[in-house]
Amino acid sequence: MLGMSELALLLIVLIVIIGARKLPGLVRSMGQSVRIFKSEAKAMKSEDNTHQDQSGPRIIRAQPGDVISSPTTETERSGESGSTGPH
Repeated sequence: MLGMSELALLLIVLIVIIGARKLPGLVRSMGQSVRIFKSEAKAMKSEDNTHQDQSGPRIIRAQPGDVISSPTTETERSGESGSTGPH
């Protein structure tokens, strides 16, 4: 664990490298990132608990030719793209 003198030295080095004006904004954004990370981790943990309550593995069934694609453009809707898939 770092002692008080090591923390003070680290703070001085950060102020010299980053600058005193940018340091509060940097610390604020780091704090926001940590809060977001914690909330996402909590959400994932609660999501895992709900999935464990279900019996058996989750099965996803797909038929040949089933695809997930980006939204179609106007040329694809009018049939000029040459694709044989459903529109």
